[in-house]
Amino acid sequence: MFRRTAFAALAAVAAFALAGCGSNTPAASTPSTSGTPSLSGEINVFAAASLTGTFTQLGKDFETAHPGVKVNFNFDASSALAQQINKGAPADVFASAAPKNMDQVTDKNTPTTFVKNTLEIAVPKGNPGHITGLKDFTDKSKKIALCAPEVPCGAAAQKVFKAAGLTAQPDTLEKDVKAALTKVSLDEVDAALVYKTDVLSAKDKVEGIEFPEASKAVNQYPIATLTKAPNPNGAKAFVDYVLSDKGKAILTAAGFDAP
Repeated sequence: MFRRTAFAALAAVAAFALAGCGSNTPAASTPSTSGTPSLSGEINVFAAASLTGTFTQLGKDFETAHPGVKVNFNFDASSALAQQINKGAPADVFASAAPKNMDQVTDKNTPTTFVKNTLEIAVPKGNPGHITGLKDFTDKSKKIALCAPEVPCGAAAQKVFKAAGLTAQPDTLEKDVKAALTKVSLDEVDAALVYKTDVLSAKDKVEGIEFPEASKAVNQYPIATLTKAPNPNGAKAFVDYVLSDKGKAILTAAGFDAP
């Protein structure tokens, strides 16, 4: 009787040990059918204002490809985003409109340049201010909008004016390129310097004028995951998606150039 009782007890202990071993592997680490860890949770992407349209589309497509994942965006001037990240904002990914602002972020992984962009003159439909080129930005009788010099589109504008030997006479300095574009689309200014991608995105409200000096200030856009990313797996997957053929197709269609 004693031997049967002892054997039953040992069997129960063995069964419990086997069950315990099976429960030590969390469900979140279970590979998906593709062999990669399944994604879940939220991904916080901090991106330059000029990426608003393309990244919004990329986010929707990414969520469709990964059900259960939510991509949250914070679009702003790259300089402002860099400051927010360095102050501890919970970002997983940073996409900057200039290497300078990416360099300011202290906890980034190695960045990858994924696109480049060029300035273009934006004017309201019909060009009521009769803008013909960069020289009109020196005419005090014209209403002119530029980006503030500390943001990438403003720094690029300074380069092109220096290359052209001109001194601009802006009536307003905007916090980012989307704000400058809004001034044009609302017919509040005669012209602004924005990216060609912004002109394309607002083609029903503005017109674009190319100018040769734009080649002197082509902006390189780097993207990186952050070392303190709350969702590192999601961050890497999103960056990989941006760099994929699907991501490149969306960015190219919006007017961005390959790096």
